[in-house]
Amino acid sequence: MTEFRLSPERRNALSGLLGDEQEFRAAYPAVADYLDTAARLPGSGDAAGEQAFDLRLLHFMTGGESADPYWDIVAPAVGARSDGRRVVGVGGGSARLAFAQTVLQAAYSYAVPAPETVAWIADGCAGRRVLEIGAGRGYWAHQLAERGVEVIAFDREPPDGRQNIWFPEGAGQRTTWHRVGDLDELGDLSPEHWAASVLFLCWPPGWDNPMASQSLAAYRRAGGDRVIYVGEPRGGKTGDAAFFAALAAEWEVVEEDSKFVSWWNLNDSAWCYRWAG
Repeated sequence: MTEFRLSPERRNALSGLLGDEQEFRAAYPAVADYLDTAARLPGSGDAAGEQAFDLRLLHFMTGGESADPYWDIVAPAVGARSDGRRVVGVGGGSARLAFAQTVLQAAYSYAVPAPETVAWIADGCAGRRVLEIGAGRGYWAHQLAERGVEVIAFDREPPDGRQNIWFPEGAGQRTTWHRVGDLDELGDLSPEHWAASVLFLCWPPGWDNPMASQSLAAYRRAGGDRVIYVGEPRGGKTGDAAFFAALAAEWEVVEEDSKFVSWWNLNDSAWCYRWAG
């Protein structure tokens, strides 16, 4: 894990923040809870590496300037394994890293937005608009928009308008990163609008929740012909059985992103599909 350096001014600011526990906990409760809890969890045995990770998390989750704070926090912890690139930390995974994972997923997104994958999606869209369903905080939509991709994003429970247990509100963090509309607004889109877009599903819910299959079916009825799916394969934590059955029967894989980054304990990746009819 590479060394992380802060300016003297930023170090002084963080020192002052940490020195007032009451103010720190009120302003950044998720970060304060992480630092308290992580110190009591089994780690990798590399204290210096874990301190560097925690410093990045503290810096970027308390206002440190970054266009992609999620990636800036985890990037030095990414390593290559036989099954692909993974956020493994310094010891190949630990209870401490698993807790950090839950904090970052709730603050940003469940899938890690490696810049290479964001670029891969942008290239695969070839100038077409992206229609994201199940966008959560809109973090991926934001990263794509920063690369010049037009994105319209929707969620069943937009975090800035409804209570969302997966992406809860909290002091010191952004509720959304991109405008996320309610699913009811999808009815305002014309079939032509649907068909002209690339459907993007990033970690759609699993366990027989039909959101993924229903979104795919609606997209296809409108004439849509290209899908980007980020999640786990059939039988994993994302997507329902009908979704994977439809992909197998009616769609073909164009490409899987070879540079996708997954958390050490997950099996997600990114695939681009086209209509095979």
